[in-house]
Amino acid sequence: MSIHPIRETTMRPLRLRTAALASALLALALAGPAAAQNEQRPQNLKVLPQDIPRDSLIQIMRGWSASLGVSCRYCHAPRAEGNDELNFASDAKPEKNKARAMVTMTRAINGEHLPRVPDRRGVGVGCVTCHRGLPVPTTLDRVLIAAADSGGGAAAVARYRQLRQEESLLGRWDFSEATVSDVARRLNAQGKRADAILLLEMGGELFPNSAGVDFQLGELYRAAGERDKAIARYRMSLQKNPQNTQARRRLDELTGTTPPIMRSPRR
Repeated sequence: MSIHPIRETTMRPLRLRTAALASALLALALAGPAAAQNEQRPQNLKVLPQDIPRDSLIQIMRGWSASLGVSCRYCHAPRAEGNDELNFASDAKPEKNKARAMVTMTRAINGEHLPRVPDRRGVGVGCVTCHRGLPVPTTLDRVLIAAADSGGGAAAVARYRQLRQEESLLGRWDFSEATVSDVARRLNAQGKRADAILLLEMGGELFPNSAGVDFQLGELYRAAGERDKAIARYRMSLQKNPQNTQARRRLDELTGTTPPIMRSPRR
């Protein structure tokens, strides 16, 4: 059966237009995912591989964010003023280049320096090694010294108590007796004996079984000329550690049980 010439002439443009439309739709369908992929492709990477999968990049960024206790905004600048959307390719914020330098440093430690350590046990370092959830890594002794510098021993004691109550489970601070003793020793060396005593008195409260805190307090009270308080602390130290010969010698000197050790004058 033959097709009527007029009808065939009428249908041919329609078939051509339909085919062209189908081709255009197919091209758009294929271009859509590619365009979206290009938009999602990381840009301006300088320490991470240029072809890193997006999921891997996001996982790394989340690890860095958790290690420093910050959000993406800490390193990445917004696209515009007052805009919540971030421009991840921008280098406008100096924190981003600092992060790159720290990543380079970490790689050098793990790849060049630690392998030279004899009998290494597979130890490696990461952002969390130093930062422990803090944007700027620090230690408790530095925090307490800064508090004492600005507000005296009372401020250092208050800061220690606050951090111990609010952040003791985070693992970023060393709340041990050693930190208290070390800070008190440094304060005393700076001529801040009263501040050191305040901190150690708190240490005696928090570490009641510590013979070391009692002996250290005895030393400070003795240096301050507070004989009775020094004797009390030396005795407390000996009760907890009868083998503390230094405390025994100091107690004997203050109570007159044995004469103090006399050093011959230099000639």
